[in-house]
Amino acid sequence: MNKYEIIIRKAVESDSDKVWVLMKELAIFEHYIDSFAITPEIVRNSGFRKTPPDFYCIVAEHGDEIAGMLEYYFLPYTAQNRPAIYLKELYVDNHYRGQKIGEKLMNALKEEAKQHNCTQIKWTVAPWNDSGKRFYERLGAKENTEWLSYEWSI
Repeated sequence: MNKYEIIIRKAVESDSDKVWVLMKELAIFEHYIDSFAITPEIVRNSGFRKTPPDFYCIVAEHGDEIAGMLEYYFLPYTAQNRPAIYLKELYVDNHYRGQKIGEKLMNALKEEAKQHNCTQIKWTVAPWNDSGKRFYERLGAKENTEWLSYEWSI
C-alpha cells in the first residue's frame, strides 16, 4: 500500500487493541511507561462501552493497521458558555511519519470541534518535545503563556 491510502475515521471498539499499542508507544516516547496502567480492556470499557465515554478517539487507518491515533474529550463548560476540546494524546507510528497523518488527525479534530460548537482545542506539550512544538506551530497553534500548568497527585 502506498502513503495515500490513509483513511481518517472515528475509532470503533474493535480498534481497542491497536489503539492501545499506540498509547503504549506514546508512553515510551514521553517517558512515562513506568506508570502506564492502561490495558486494551480499559480502552474498550472507557472509550466504547461507557455512555458517555471517558474519551473519544480518531484513527488513521492504513489497510488493517492503525497508523496513528488522536484521543480527546470535551470540556463542557467554559467562560464563553460553549464547550472546548482537550486533546489528550496524538501519536503516529514511526513507520508512518512524514506523510502528514498528524496534520490529518488534527484537521479531523478541528472539524469535530466545529460540529460541537467548541471555542477552542487545548493541549499540553512536553517542554523537551521540540518536533511536537514545531508541528503544532506549523498548523497555526500558539503557545499559551498566560497560564501555568499545575497538577495535584493524590
